[in-house]
Amino acid sequence: MKNFLKNFFDIKFWKFLLVGVINTLIGEGIQLLLLNPLNWSAFAWGVGVAAVIGTIVGSIVSFFLNKYFTFQNKEKSFKQVVRFTLNICACLLIRVIAATAVSELCKAASISMFGMSVEKFAGNMGWAVGACVFVACNYIGQRFFAFKEK
Repeated sequence: MKNFLKNFFDIKFWKFLLVGVINTLIGEGIQLLLLNPLNWSAFAWGVGVAAVIGTIVGSIVSFFLNKYFTFQNKEKSFKQVVRFTLNICACLLIRVIAATAVSELCKAASISMFGMSVEKFAGNMGWAVGACVFVACNYIGQRFFAFKEK
């Protein structure tokens, strides 16, 4: 078990986290740029479209940085892009399920902290747990599926 943990949390794990910070800053930065200076938040469609664009750009950055920097993968195939895309979609679905479950559990148990209403705390806790679940699933999916070593 000790060797498994040592191999699992190796330099690739830390590079993956660094890449995650970079692609998050880029994706969220694009969203903020679209919502504020370009004023997309003034339109009903603005927030959703900005989120989609930011997520797509962040995912593209993630693909290239993780492929070449984190996992140093030399494979050149369209199948790899498909595996990466399927992984991201699966992780997003798992994130939504986890976030919804945690949020509903917090509401059902009337859990609240930090002076927040139950609903606000439940939403924030669901978001936080969902984000952690996404990162964990995404790392496993990218390392052992999208950019698997041969």
